[in-house]
Amino acid sequence: MNVVKLSLIALAVAAASSQLAVAGEQQESKGFIEDSTLNLLNRNIYINRDFRNGGSNSQGTNRAKPADERNGYREEWAQGLHAEFASGYTQGTVGVGVDAHAFGGIKLDSGRGRAGTGLLPISNNKTADAEVPDSYGEVGGALKARLSSTELKWGELRTGAPVFATADSRLLPETATGLHLSSGDIAGLSLEAGHFTAYNFRDSTNSDDSLHTNYSDTDVRSLDFVGGSYSITDDLSVMLYTSEAEDHWYQHYANANYNIGLAEDQSLNFDFNVYRTDSTGEELAGEVSNTTWSLAAAYKIGAHKFTLAHQQVNGDTPFDYVGGDSIFLANAVQISDFNAPGMKSLQARYDLDLATFGVPGLTFMTRYITGQGSDDAGDYSVDGDNFAGGGDTTYGGYNNAKWHELDIDVKYVLQEGPAKDLSLRARAATYRGNSEASNDYSDINEFRLIVEYPLSIL
Repeated sequence: MNVVKLSLIALAVAAASSQLAVAGEQQESKGFIEDSTLNLLNRNIYINRDFRNGGSNSQGTNRAKPADERNGYREEWAQGLHAEFASGYTQGTVGVGVDAHAFGGIKLDSGRGRAGTGLLPISNNKTADAEVPDSYGEVGGALKARLSSTELKWGELRTGAPVFATADSRLLPETATGLHLSSGDIAGLSLEAGHFTAYNFRDSTNSDDSLHTNYSDTDVRSLDFVGGSYSITDDLSVMLYTSEAEDHWYQHYANANYNIGLAEDQSLNFDFNVYRTDSTGEELAGEVSNTTWSLAAAYKIGAHKFTLAHQQVNGDTPFDYVGGDSIFLANAVQISDFNAPGMKSLQARYDLDLATFGVPGLTFMTRYITGQGSDDAGDYSVDGDNFAGGGDTTYGGYNNAKWHELDIDVKYVLQEGPAKDLSLRARAATYRGNSEASNDYSDINEFRLIVEYPLSIL
């Protein structure tokens, strides 16, 4: 029927027939109970997003107010707990098992007019009676089977493919419902494929939410992908993926990562990413023809790393994607993705590892990104024949937009003692743009404080 689904079948057949005579992970299985793991993660997050220069919060009760009467900020504080259980596999040629999770969140501070950070759900968020619950939670799981080092899972899953990646940037992680097949039977080669039909967003407890595009604001019936990575040498690796968002687009992705050792404490790294997206079927997101790429070069010397990156979008629509983190581009950062149609963006970044200075576990990062050259004045307008999308679409509103963002990140991880691995992280960001950039975001000052404490029970 299509390239992606045929590739899924081909991968399944290849994985099932690969190296069955060679001892792999399944042959080394100790059993369903013996190989089980149970991990807990305590996560506490505070977010304050302050809209500047006349910007305002459009979430919660603010949606029912005139713009000049809305609050100019979002502010929430919440505590979350992730419990994730992974059984081992039964012994034998084909092993079976189960994964399960329970996620819960508690509101520590919020308000109907300050909601919308993504930490907590909002009921009736387009009406005057919007509410933020005191607590929320969800449970889910997946069945799994393994043959040699090939694994098939079905259920609610977290994915990390560059064409479909669930996010974990707020209180609770996102999950997707579907099938996932992965294989590591061939040395240096990792393959995976997936078919997904539903989503659970970061501020939702509904595992049957529709898959959704991030910029055209449209529902997606299903998403299929196949791809993998190959380590050519210890310093050179490549990735190739292809995907189909049903009645939206085909999207293809390639990556090359090359590391050059210059001296004992010096290295140079190059990372190249490119996406090609072409509309298909009913074109529910409109007519899309988009090539987006980024190239980053990082020089590391001792505790210091300096990075320069260029990113470019070629097409009349923004680079669009399904899934919270399905954008493996250098300039997709804390607030903005810098993915407006035609936009060219540059990044300068500095990382510091203070272990070299006697403070192991303490790291610092700052980066500055500026983007301009946006042009979508062609065929995309609200009344244009090629326009498509939901009420919150950003297609057709980026012409002449330009903006910049400055991020600062400080993190400390305890290295020993009873609270070993407890981490404290502070993230600050400022976003500024011209009037056309408000289609992406209003001017923003943002601060996040994140505390995490992982525990391994089994």
